[in-house]
Amino acid sequence: MPSTPSASHHGLATLYREQHSWLQRWLRCRLGCSHSAADLAQDVFVRLLAKAELIELHAPRSFLVTVAQSVLSNHYRRQKLEKAYLQVLATLPEAVVPDLETQAIMLETLLELNAVLERLDLPVRRAFLWSQLDGLSHGEIAQRLQVSMATVKRYIVKAGAQCIVLDGSLA
Repeated sequence: MPSTPSASHHGLATLYREQHSWLQRWLRCRLGCSHSAADLAQDVFVRLLAKAELIELHAPRSFLVTVAQSVLSNHYRRQKLEKAYLQVLATLPEAVVPDLETQAIMLETLLELNAVLERLDLPVRRAFLWSQLDGLSHGEIAQRLQVSMATVKRYIVKAGAQCIVLDGSLA
């Protein structure tokens, strides 16, 4: 029998009350920063709040650790991407460095694009990136992936269609 949203939210409120402090301590041990741990603990519960229904939990801490590991993975991936972006910005001549607002918009767009690419199957992602970033021909990509050129074309079209983001523009 599916639970109602209010029953689900009640269960989540109970889970939050009973496990939030423990989860925050668990995250703090992994991150070494109480502020980041607090933010990510909230992210875990926000992610659970977005779920249609909360399942009945027999091992709430194991469940929270699983969700928290996913949130941590996203956090580390974002940090890595942000660091690479800032390194590229640091190499630019001062005259062409975008203002802070533009930098923030570009970083968010980069993070969204990365999330889209991460959801693609590995061969599709590779074909697209080799085509767009390395300038490889469809024939070269087909050789690397050991697939037909028609398959490479399908992969690139599929990836390109997924990269259409906000306002219908290409990321």
